[in-house]
Amino acid sequence: MLNEIKNDAKARMAKSVDAFRHDLVKVRTGRASTAIVDHIKVNYYGSDVPLSQVASVAVSDARSLTITPWEKPMVGAVEKAILASDLGLTPNTAGMVIRLNLPPLTEERRKELAKVVHSGGEDCKVAIRNIRRDANHQVKELLKEKKITEDDATRGEADIQKLTDEAIKNVDEVVKTKEQELMAV
Repeated sequence: MLNEIKNDAKARMAKSVDAFRHDLVKVRTGRASTAIVDHIKVNYYGSDVPLSQVASVAVSDARSLTITPWEKPMVGAVEKAILASDLGLTPNTAGMVIRLNLPPLTEERRKELAKVVHSGGEDCKVAIRNIRRDANHQVKELLKEKKITEDDATRGEADIQKLTDEAIKNVDEVVKTKEQELMAV
């Protein structure tokens, strides 16, 4: 029973860290990446679909992306979706090819993005601590129902704390790596 609780907590903590890592892909660094536009939804004949389903996205050089819609009528819809997104980029269209130029990040913008990364890291740590709280509550319930001994409960809570410390250390490493990426000119 304790192993099930520990394994569940470990899996949920790992998912939290992975979700945070996935969210950080959207934070723009100095280099162009196709992941920057992954979250953009395009109106495709009445339904919103991810950009990757209506166009091919490629990195043309270190500071620009090229988006090539598969259908001519989609060029305007893709442009609208990019303008409506939170990227703050203006698309340049030449025929069927849409080019996104990523301006170099200013020092001020880099610091703002670093704050966003830190904030996301703190949110992830809170989620991990909530998972720890739930797991500890389950251990206490087992103790209350006399399905485990007090020694088992203490050992279980200590193991859960180790898992929590490890997950928080992983979050700190992810934040540090992304911050270094952001501050690199």
